[in-house]
Amino acid sequence: MSFLARGAAGNPWFSWSYVRDNLETIQDALVDHVVITVWSVAIAVAIAIPLAVLAYWVRPLATPILTSAGVLYTIPSLALLAFLAPFLGTGRSPVIVALVLYALIILIRNALTGLLQVPGDVREAATAMGYSRFARLVRVELPLALPGILTGLRLATVSTVALVTVGAIVGSQGGLGGLILSGFRNNYYKAQIATAALLCVALALVFDLLLIGLSRLLTPWTRSRA
Repeated sequence: MSFLARGAAGNPWFSWSYVRDNLETIQDALVDHVVITVWSVAIAVAIAIPLAVLAYWVRPLATPILTSAGVLYTIPSLALLAFLAPFLGTGRSPVIVALVLYALIILIRNALTGLLQVPGDVREAATAMGYSRFARLVRVELPLALPGILTGLRLATVSTVALVTVGAIVGSQGGLGGLILSGFRNNYYKAQIATAALLCVALALVFDLLLIGLSRLLTPWTRSRA
């Protein structure tokens, strides 16, 4: 569909007719955005928690681990995707890998901070009760560090929702970013751009609210303390 003749009055920032006529396309982009976000954050958590535990157990490794993750975070997203595309193609894979790398520093830092804030007398009491190092970690330290871990998860998830859109610029799947980019290419189709952008914000808000609810469910002692 061409919009060459659309004037300023005929190119509003929001249009119900655009949403109605392109509902299936919007839904597909939204689902793709959610899938990429969930996979990226899940993989990042699976990598970050063991690295945070390693940094917690072997303190000299904390600085190298955090520094490495921090360096990865400073790589421009377009440059990273352009580097990954020749090896992983232009589908979801390079986008997910890039998002995982960006989420690591947030997750590792918050998980490590949470572990370091576990009171020393609690660790000593658990050891005196006969807990092994691993049992103490699983049954005492990680549960007490859970508020910090979940805070990192919230930050990483919201950040990932925003960064997914960048994937569309290098020809990869970028969820709602594909609609935003297409809107710019389609003679600055404002309704398309605004709809996709608003859905990104709404999706980030929904994820954040869900994680707040999960945090309250898993850490009821923080509510009673407050």
